Amino acid sequence: MDRPPLIDAEILPPERPRPGGMPPPLPRSGGSPGSNSAEPYHPAAAALLLLIDNLWMIPEFAVVDWFVTIPACFLSVFGATWWIQRHRAHNSSSMAFAKALFFGIVAAVPFSITGTPVGLAFLAWAGVRRLQR
Repeated sequence: MDRPPLIDAEILPPERPRPGGMPPPLPRSGGSPGSNSAEPYHPAAAALLLLIDNLWMIPEFAVVDWFVTIPACFLSVFGATWWIQRHRAHNSSSMAFAKALFFGIVAAVPFSITGTPVGLAFLAWAGVRRLQR
């Protein structure tokens, strides 16, 4: 039976600990802070979706008013989300429009079942701590 070949191992010195014992920061996958690629919604837009969607829930139970509440809910979330994404998150106009259109459609669904989980998911994804900056 033949022995496997020996492999020379390179031993590196231990890595210096970072101040405060924190691990090194992870690289950003979205590029620079002003880039338009793969960055999530601004937390204010996700919080706004939650707020407006739940405010419109009460009048939505009256089916007769749906022709008023559905477009009003869409327009209020769409407009505010577009402004937030364009001016606060520094997205391009087309990216801000696409994100606002998605949130507007989610908010226009006549039941809060859609807006609440989607808003909470995007709020968690965007990071609530970012609102504090």
